[in-house]
Amino acid sequence: MDSSSHSQELLFEFPPFLRQYKDGRVERLKGTDTVPPSTDPSTGVASKDVLISPQTGLSARLYLPAKLPTDHNHKLPLLVYYHGGGFVIESPFSPTYHAYLNSQVAQANVVAVSVDYRLAPEHPLPTAYEDSWAALQWVGSHSTRNGPEPWLNDHVDFNRVYLAGDSAGANIVHNMCMRAAKDGGVGGVKMVGSVMIHSFFWGSEPVGSEIKDPEGRAGIERAWKFVFPGSGGCNDPDINPAKNPNLSGLGCRRVLVCVAEKDVFRERGRLYFEALGGCGWEGVVEFFESDDEGHVFHLFKPDCEKAKELIKEVGLFLNNH
Repeated sequence: MDSSSHSQELLFEFPPFLRQYKDGRVERLKGTDTVPPSTDPSTGVASKDVLISPQTGLSARLYLPAKLPTDHNHKLPLLVYYHGGGFVIESPFSPTYHAYLNSQVAQANVVAVSVDYRLAPEHPLPTAYEDSWAALQWVGSHSTRNGPEPWLNDHVDFNRVYLAGDSAGANIVHNMCMRAAKDGGVGGVKMVGSVMIHSFFWGSEPVGSEIKDPEGRAGIERAWKFVFPGSGGCNDPDINPAKNPNLSGLGCRRVLVCVAEKDVFRERGRLYFEALGGCGWEGVVEFFESDDEGHVFHLFKPDCEKAKELIKEVGLFLNNH
C-alpha cells in the first residue's frame, strides 16, 4: 500500500464532528470558523481576547456588558463559560459561541470569560480539565484587583462567580466544581453556582427513557473513550457523576440543570438533578426543561422563543444571589 492510500485510512470517525486518520491527521468537519472580538451592534457588548498561558496557548474571550454600574463600588457577577463540541470541536471564537455569549451577557448584565481549552484528540482529556482549572486560577488572580486584566480588576464581584457550559462544557463545569471542593476552592473567588446546559453525561446502563439500542449507546461510549483514552469507561465519575460517592461535596451552593425534551442526554440531566437533591449536598438545585427541542438547540436557533426563554432563565439564575 502506498503512503497516499495509507493517509486516507480512517482510524476513528466521530460523526458529525471529525475524522482521525491512521497517519495521525485530524479532519474537523465543523466548528472551525472564527470571528474576531468586537463591540456587538445589537447588544453593545464589548469583547476582547486574552492569552492566559504562553506555555500552553490557553486563551479566552472576555465580554463586558454595555450597562456598567455608575457606582464604582458596585461590581457585576462573573460568568466563566466552557463551550461544548464533544471535547473535539468549537472554540469561544466561533460565530456560534460568540453570538451566544453576546446575548447571554447582555441579558444577564454580567462580565464573562469564555475559555479556549485545548481539544482532543491532539490533546486528550484530562487536558481540557487542566486548562479549564488553569483558567479559573487565572480568574482568581484578579480577586485582589491587581491581576493582568483590567476588565476583571475593575468590574467583577469575586463573591459572585458562576460557571456555565453546554454539552461537553457542562461536563467541564461539573468537574471544575468537584475539583474546587477537593482543592479547597479557587483562591479569592466565591463560586456561587453553576449552570449545566444539556450536559454530556452518560453511563453503561440506560436510565429512564434513555435510548436502549446497543449500537447507539456504544457510539457514545466509543466517543468518550476517544476523547479520554485513560478513562475507565462510562461509569467513570467524570462522565457519570451519579456514580461519584463524593458528589455531596460539590463546590458551589446553587445549580441550574437545563435539559431539552428531545435530547439524547436528557435523562442524564434529570439524573444529575435527582442525584444532587438526594446525596446530602447542602446546596439548592433547580431544573429547567425546554419542550419539544433537541441538544443545544439554542445555539442553532438563537432567535426562537424557546432559546430566548432559556437565556432568560439563565440570566435570572445568575442574578438571584
